[in-house]
Amino acid sequence: MNEPTLLTDIRDGVLTLSLNRPDKLNAINNPLALSLLDALNKGAANATVRAIRLRGRGMAFCAGRDLGAPPTERDLELVQTVADAMVRNPKPILAQVHGWVVGAGLEWMMCADVVVAGESARFKLPEAGLGVFVTGGLTATMPASVGWARAKALAMLGEAFSARQAVDWGLIHKSVDDADLDGAARQTAQTLAALNPEVAWQFKRVFNGIGLEAFDRAIKEENKVQRMLGGAIPSPPR
Repeated sequence: MNEPTLLTDIRDGVLTLSLNRPDKLNAINNPLALSLLDALNKGAANATVRAIRLRGRGMAFCAGRDLGAPPTERDLELVQTVADAMVRNPKPILAQVHGWVVGAGLEWMMCADVVVAGESARFKLPEAGLGVFVTGGLTATMPASVGWARAKALAMLGEAFSARQAVDWGLIHKSVDDADLDGAARQTAQTLAALNPEVAWQFKRVFNGIGLEAFDRAIKEENKVQRMLGGAIPSPPR
């Protein structure tokens, strides 16, 4: 029997979701995306869940879309639907990232409310160099974090950058030693879980409603360009 592509655990009000394709650097296939979407929706409806922590097992957080099979329109739809479910989820979401954070994996990370990274984390948007377009609302989330000039450069040049650079540019909350990552992320998730649920939701709703005012439009425009360019969602070069 194959191991599930997503592992779930609820402890002290925190729902931990672990991407579980470590042999593929947690590259996204449809079973993984569907499992994550289902877990996010169930977490949103579960009153015992007060915060969500998203992480990846093995050597990386997520290496982007798995191109082991030809991409389809369904692939694009699922990446976007998961991104939307993260932004609209009433529970605060923390992304715990390490190793490679690439393409659609980076796009999902950008939809979290708080990001804590290990010093090993390396970020990359290779889409432009592969002749395809970004997705997951990145054209709204990244400029909101790092500004228009840097967002366009990162997306178009596809240069890898470090956890320290990501902190300095305002892309993520903080970075810690890899050995301390799990504990730091767990503690931060507990802090989020300790908030009054309605207060947490209103902070998230208003910040996203103003800072990500163009999110819905970004999803639609990215969808349109993806189809025009062929719809592929890349994984990083191995």
